[in-house]
Amino acid sequence: MLTKIFPFLSWLKGYNSGSFRADLLSGLTVALVLIPQSMAYAQLAGMPSYYGLYAAFLPPMIAALFGSSRQLSTGPVAVVSLMTAASLAPLATAGSEGYIGYALLLSLIVGVFQFLLGALRLGLVVNFLSHPVVNGFTNAGAIIIATSQLEKMFGVYVDGKAHHYETIIEVCKSAVHYTHWPTLIFGVGAFTLMFVLKKMAPKVPNVLVAVVLTTVAAWAMGFQHDTTAGISAIQSDKAKEMITAFNAAMEAKPALEKKQTEVALILDEAKKAHDNMAVLDAEHESNRIQLEIKEISHKAAAYRKELRDLLFQAVPGDNGSLAFHLAGELPDGAGNDGRTWRIKVGNKALKTDELTMMGGGAVVGDIPKGLPSLSVPAIDMRAISHLLASAIIISLLGFMEAISIAKAMAAKTGQRLDPNQELIGQGLANILGSMSNAYPVSGSFSRSAVNLQSGAVTGLSSLFTSATVALVLLFFTPLLYHLPQSVLAAVIMMAVIGLINASGFIHAWKAKRYDGIISVISFLMTLAFAPHLDKGIMIGVGLSLAVFLYKSMRPTVTSLSRFEDESLRDSVVHGLRQCQYIDMIRFDGPLFFANASYLEDQITARMENKKDLKHIVIVANGMNDIDASGEEVLSLVVANVRSAGMDISFSGVNETVMEVLERTHLIEKIGRDHIYSTMERAICAVHESAHRKSEESQCPLTNVCYIA
Repeated sequence: MLTKIFPFLSWLKGYNSGSFRADLLSGLTVALVLIPQSMAYAQLAGMPSYYGLYAAFLPPMIAALFGSSRQLSTGPVAVVSLMTAASLAPLATAGSEGYIGYALLLSLIVGVFQFLLGALRLGLVVNFLSHPVVNGFTNAGAIIIATSQLEKMFGVYVDGKAHHYETIIEVCKSAVHYTHWPTLIFGVGAFTLMFVLKKMAPKVPNVLVAVVLTTVAAWAMGFQHDTTAGISAIQSDKAKEMITAFNAAMEAKPALEKKQTEVALILDEAKKAHDNMAVLDAEHESNRIQLEIKEISHKAAAYRKELRDLLFQAVPGDNGSLAFHLAGELPDGAGNDGRTWRIKVGNKALKTDELTMMGGGAVVGDIPKGLPSLSVPAIDMRAISHLLASAIIISLLGFMEAISIAKAMAAKTGQRLDPNQELIGQGLANILGSMSNAYPVSGSFSRSAVNLQSGAVTGLSSLFTSATVALVLLFFTPLLYHLPQSVLAAVIMMAVIGLINASGFIHAWKAKRYDGIISVISFLMTLAFAPHLDKGIMIGVGLSLAVFLYKSMRPTVTSLSRFEDESLRDSVVHGLRQCQYIDMIRFDGPLFFANASYLEDQITARMENKKDLKHIVIVANGMNDIDASGEEVLSLVVANVRSAGMDISFSGVNETVMEVLERTHLIEKIGRDHIYSTMERAICAVHESAHRKSEESQCPLTNVCYIA
């Protein structure tokens, strides 16, 4: 009992010094992969990179302690990071204080939902996400993730658009206008190095090697080259006017948003007072303010794009200061420093006395030293109502990814898994992670594989991973300052290659064509609706449920004939003749309210089409359950068949169905002597009486008779 509450106590059984060394080595190895990956995934989630380290600190340890898998490595992962960004984008600007607060709240909601599912033993809920849907979503997600990193690879800055493909088009346009070549070289070089090492030397930690080499190179060559300058250093009236206009738009927005909040309160009061005129006035004012905010936001976005597109050349002054001229507008005879400079423009008004001028590439920058502080995320009911649907999808997707990985490893190690306990572990990891500045996490396939290959024996390896991350946060964060952002983008691109699985579509198509179609539709819809990823997956789930309901309402009802292997098979599928006098009707599925009338229709059609029919045998081997509606229809069918001068029997009735027949006394109406244990006994019992005065030379129920 104690090990169910504290699963980690089972690690102690048979644990020795050899196991300890294996766990220690595995934990350190996984940490070397996790540290750069977590920073990269944090940026994918729209968070500052160091929040990835926070998500790599407590969650791996908690998930290992309270989960059931001993080798599963939990932490930031690509798909959950992408879903986090998609969920939070409508609420706040990526990277802002509000955005981070919502990310922690999302982690808490995800954790609570997963924990409740596990505690209530409802892990089977994950089955609503069928494999074809997940395959389509994952493949689309991999493409979205990879293409979302192009901005960092080219060293350009664009605003996100309503659709992901529109954002990518803007990135490509900006890259054509200007690409920071050192940034691109670092990114492509890191990707190539990781790819080659993975193929040529798979035991070498390729991510770590790429990160270390590029960080050292970036530091040595002065890859980042930012400086601050006052607006007076900008030697372009056009640029100054644009800065002033941009600032005016950005400064007007907060006042309008404050006024919008005040009007919303007035509207609520008017509704409570049932003052219809006041409600109309408030709604009108609210709509006017919203329109004004939209127009100002549009203007600010236009100015921001124009400012980002401006390229400057710097002329050094006598006192070491720089004067920035638009490219191509240098004064005659003036020499420049050989760099192309840009103004760093974000989502806030620019400080005219401290403009950030970028003359190099983007790096990770300062990472706060020390462990994250522990606090409960701020509870905002409005935000919770918005995030709830996304949180449920993230919970199920994250758990499906984690349990799939855990099952694959359990097949190799022989470990017994408890999906509900794994849900509890993942839930607690997200709950406690939200209190230590972590955004939603899940099990990682790549890091779990590394953990297993490194010889991890128990979840203690994840504790060593967390300890290593803690040491980095405490003492080594300055070493990550010069890590190029494009290298983190390359790390993400490298990681998502493994998510692309085109064979999954083919496999689904071969299994069932409708599964293949659902997988492709899920893939296309996820791409089309990105960044609103929940819409793509909900369409896929909806299609899966619709197909399931249709098949439940229209189960297979087939007439049987003798096949060449002496068994009774579907006569239509195998091209067999059917007996004119006896119809062996097999019903595949539970008989319940949604399909009961379908069975009645099928039997009625056979009675009308087969003029010489004398006996119907319902083969109930596949009928595993029956409800009240199904029992009523069976009673009606028995009455109709016998009133038409025919007879009806049943074969292969299981205990569950038989109990219903007994309790409703339908067994008496059918007749106990008309219930047979097997199809063969039914044929032997009814064949002679049904074939009196028969003109059949050979009966398709006793002989193999193919259709000529």
